[in-house]
Amino acid sequence: MKSLPLFHRVAGQPVVVLGEGPAAEAKRRLVARAGGDVVADLQAGIEQGARLAFVALADPAMAEAAALRLRRAGLLVNVVDRPALCDFTTPSILDRDPVQIAIGTDGASAGLAKHLRLRLEALLPEGLGALAQALAAAREALRERWPDAVERRRALDAALVQGGPLDPLAEHGIQAVANWLRGDGSKAQGGRIEFAVASDDPDQLTLRQLQLLGAAEAILFDRGVAPAILDRARADARRHELPYDGPLPEGLVLVLRRG
Repeated sequence: MKSLPLFHRVAGQPVVVLGEGPAAEAKRRLVARAGGDVVADLQAGIEQGARLAFVALADPAMAEAAALRLRRAGLLVNVVDRPALCDFTTPSILDRDPVQIAIGTDGASAGLAKHLRLRLEALLPEGLGALAQALAAAREALRERWPDAVERRRALDAALVQGGPLDPLAEHGIQAVANWLRGDGSKAQGGRIEFAVASDDPDQLTLRQLQLLGAAEAILFDRGVAPAILDRARADARRHELPYDGPLPEGLVLVLRRG
């Protein structure tokens, strides 16, 4: 990756947007949609403590000068249609508030990002945001049901997996989370599973293998397994190169063999 995807909270905060015309207006709408306060004057934005700025000036020299001045004042800057001058880019956003999926191409093609978003729009149910809100509201109930953090995460993984009682790609009623908590809790998969990795390309993994990588508590791997494959595992999953005889956490342990 050349960029680190982040969600930057701007609600109630000043955000500089310079310029006129359709491009600048689009950035103003984007900032307003996220709850930010649009500031149209460069110096005023700096004085108000803005941390982000969009520059949509038609004159290239003026746009570059404004970007330099803003950057020197400590702001992160996006210059419309000038990727080389950008500290950050704006993704195509799929909104199921509070769930957001941001699709970016590091400035390579906004059109590609848009069409990927449109495809995903058809896959994600409208009730996905409500499911997220219900899970947030049930946080204390989840802690009571599963006091141990590892057990709690395993139960959630089992519920949210494809075909599970809280499958995020399925439509759910407003009582889905409460009904799940009253049920058996969907026992999560544990133990040790081994599979062979024949390619360095993670796109060659099966959906089942990707799900296992995303759920595993620990990964044991041959030296020949590509880093790109390991990157598909959870960031907090423990990783150990084989042979390994040390202690392992409870839960799902994956063994990846090069084959």
